[in-house]
Amino acid sequence: MEKRKEISMTQETYLKNLQHRQYRITAIQLLIFVLFLLLWETAVQLGWIDGFIFSSPSRVLKTFGSMWTDRSIFLHTGITLAETLISFILVVAIGTGAAVLLWYNTELSEILEPYLVVLNSLPKSALAPLLIVWLGANMKSIIVAGMSVAIFGTILNLYTGFGETDPDEIKLIYTLQGTKKDVLTKVILPGSLPLMLSVMKVNIGLCLVGVVIGEFIGARQGLGYLIIYGSQVFKLDWVIMSIVILCIIAMVLYSILNLVEKRCLRGRIK
Repeated sequence: MEKRKEISMTQETYLKNLQHRQYRITAIQLLIFVLFLLLWETAVQLGWIDGFIFSSPSRVLKTFGSMWTDRSIFLHTGITLAETLISFILVVAIGTGAAVLLWYNTELSEILEPYLVVLNSLPKSALAPLLIVWLGANMKSIIVAGMSVAIFGTILNLYTGFGETDPDEIKLIYTLQGTKKDVLTKVILPGSLPLMLSVMKVNIGLCLVGVVIGEFIGARQGLGYLIIYGSQVFKLDWVIMSIVILCIIAMVLYSILNLVEKRCLRGRIK
């Protein structure tokens, strides 16, 4: 009994130390960020760097406040976020479906794999101008640009992951008179859930990058448009503000998917 109590106290001490360590890391991260902002603002105020070129935290906040007042920031942020989420959902659906199809048909996978590798290696910024010409300068072309950055890598990663499933589990399904559909639904997909969630976490950032690339070339709204237009007319406060908002969007979306991943994996363990 005393030994069990001692183990419990040891675990409690370990968890407290782990929690304190996490608090310390978070505090240091926040401190570094605050110091960076203070140094940036100070450098502009003292004339060490040109505020017109490098902007400053106060100028960015002022720009954000003015765009908040006229509601334009909601329009640009909402459009970029909507395009990113739509492209992400399509990438997950099409990528998973294509990977399943390639797993089902070995001959088809051998035919298409070299093309998928080439398309995945192709710089996606080279495709964006073509998409604008083919589909027009509209939301559809920007969504496709966002998909193009992530779709081929998704298919390859998931298909490779499906092929690395434990062969003994697959043999067990066939031994019990199961079909290939049973293998897919009872072994492949459940066993690949951690991989699928990990790929989704990467894809959300890639889709955001693709959407911004598309907005650079053929948009009249969105954060990518603000960045490219602001750089052209030397409104660099717009550029810095848009980059900051993109960073916040990326962090929030990644955090949501990270939370979903933890809950799903915790549910599997239970």
